[in-house]
Amino acid sequence: MNKTVADIMTPAPIVVEVPGSRNDAINIMVRNGLTGLPVVRASDGKLVGVVSRRDIFRKFEEDQLSMIMKKNCITLDITDSVSKAAEIFSTKRIHRLPVVENGKLVGIVTPTDLLRIIKDMKTTMVADEVINTTCVTAYEDEPMSYTVPAMRISDVPALPVLNDHGELVGILTDRDLFRDQMDNPEVLSILGLDNIEDAAGYVNVLPLFYSVIDKYRPDDSRKVKDFMVRNPTSVFKKTNLAEVAKIMVNNDFGQLPVHGTKDELVGIIYDVDVVSVLAGKSNE
Repeated sequence: MNKTVADIMTPAPIVVEVPGSRNDAINIMVRNGLTGLPVVRASDGKLVGVVSRRDIFRKFEEDQLSMIMKKNCITLDITDSVSKAAEIFSTKRIHRLPVVENGKLVGIVTPTDLLRIIKDMKTTMVADEVINTTCVTAYEDEPMSYTVPAMRISDVPALPVLNDHGELVGILTDRDLFRDQMDNPEVLSILGLDNIEDAAGYVNVLPLFYSVIDKYRPDDSRKVKDFMVRNPTSVFKKTNLAEVAKIMVNNDFGQLPVHGTKDELVGIIYDVDVVSVLAGKSNE
């Protein structure tokens, strides 16, 4: 029997309310280890939008949640197929889909919910068949003062890092950027957090770090290699998508570098690329 959204969704999702502030959303994300939230109206609980870490990053100077969130968000019905969800994720490249029933928010679906299906399925599709973005790279010895703006302009959450010989030596993600700041009281205060306990989940939450760098570290001389994860897990371009999904789920990865026959970097594969294997197909 084909799976529906009702089979895979997280019911009664954590939400943030409007009217509310940027910091309301930040704190709920942090305390629950989330990267985005449905937004509901406080007066009647009606779904009015979604807000993600990247939405907040793009409008960091804006305090009102209603001005930051995405309105008229795409939603799913509980009877919709998993393939419909996969199609939306892979074409719109978004990372959360609220589920509504009779106009009421009843659940949420993320790409990870679909990866759990893919890791156990049989497919002939491989990594290089679904890579769908231009790969932006960083050089291990370039200063962060250059890399951070480049990452912002490119609007990517991860950069494979190369050495002098063009070899993959690391990966830089928004999670890695924030880890170094978690013991800085001034940074935590600016981001609406009172203490390091509040920041415990922050590694999952925000490229707000970029704004912190811009304001507080304009002369920082540290380089990409000081922040990157060395010797990152990667997959071969012909790795089966079920295996790619398994690696992502088991390690909580949203992306993986992809290498060729001579270990050369050929691209990066994201969770929303992998889920395309379910789009338009029936699944058991």
